[in-house]
Amino acid sequence: MNLRQFLNEEQDPKAVEKLLVRINSLLTSQEFVEYIAVQKKPALNISSDCIALTNRRIIFCRPRNFGLSMDFQDYGWQDVLDCHIKEGIIGSTFTMRTVRNFSNMIDYLPKAQARKLYQFAQEIEERMRGVRREKDLETRRASAGGVTVNNATPIIAQPQAFTPQPTLIESEDPFAVLQKLKSLSEHGIISSEEFETKKNEILSRV
Repeated sequence: MNLRQFLNEEQDPKAVEKLLVRINSLLTSQEFVEYIAVQKKPALNISSDCIALTNRRIIFCRPRNFGLSMDFQDYGWQDVLDCHIKEGIIGSTFTMRTVRNFSNMIDYLPKAQARKLYQFAQEIEERMRGVRREKDLETRRASAGGVTVNNATPIIAQPQAFTPQPTLIESEDPFAVLQKLKSLSEHGIISSEEFETKKNEILSRV
């Protein structure tokens, strides 16, 4: 891994090198580090906290025992709800919040590095919002009679599964059938014109 690509905003080279040595063993297949931000406290600091962004997660890295060990707290991007930065006189604070309303933060980040973190996080967040919207839509379609094949784009079940055929009307309560058709219409599975046609057909048989 090229160390220089993580030093574009004047990150501490020693801190970045130590982090990369330890974090490489945590990366999964096809996972790679996108950006590293290193804390810079105004007072003398033996070891700095860091944030590493990969293509799959945010990793908060906090040295322990004078830098001899390190704590890692990681959050998959699918679980990240939003990220924020707050700029102060001395550095910035980067805060992350998950969909379960858990938060984590690191302060005293150089402003340029905090802005890069925020920029990258916003791009990932936008993609994740799209993924969550798709999952929510899939769930709604499934509850309204849709089916999903191999985790692909939801495919709406054909209306005939609920269309009142003559045998169905004879054996099932016409008003229950109307209720089903109304639900299909409200969820956009059949058009209002189709609903009216079927409704009139059912009422004519009552």
